[in-house]
Amino acid sequence: MAATALMLVLTLAPDRTPSVSAEPAAFAPGEVQTLSVSADLAVSISRDSYKVTKKVVAVAKPASGAPAVGVPDPGTAQAIGYELVHARGWGDDQYACLVSLFNKESHWNVYASNPSGAYGIPQALPGSKMASVGADWATNPRTQITWGLNYIQGRYLTPCGAWGHSQSSGWY
Repeated sequence: MAATALMLVLTLAPDRTPSVSAEPAAFAPGEVQTLSVSADLAVSISRDSYKVTKKVVAVAKPASGAPAVGVPDPGTAQAIGYELVHARGWGDDQYACLVSLFNKESHWNVYASNPSGAYGIPQALPGSKMASVGADWATNPRTQITWGLNYIQGRYLTPCGAWGHSQSSGWY
């Protein structure tokens, strides 16, 4: 017969302050499970003679309303975007806005096109505008993202500025 116990659930506030809440769970008689959270956000779960510790990595949701994102896989167009955003001195909040914007525009597809003539990851219109950054504009994600960030910085100041405009008008 299983005993009713409490399962502790860890959540993080936007300021990364850990909070623990309890939910009902079922364990066999005599089983004990504990959860502890250290100041450096390491979570330890112990059950009988087993213990698992995992460092919690959290990304707060940007104030802009863009969904939170993590660090992208190396070698991807998103990793290039991550690098280029940080090279401009912008933080993870701006990267999250860029991810939302380019997901909406092209799903980070270097060959994305639409009938209007918009092309590439940033959906430049016409796509040939991106030649100002490199002759390989039609196939190189770094060239396209660099052009897109130049455009965003010149017109909206930041990716979150562009994302906010896109959310309110449907385009950027």
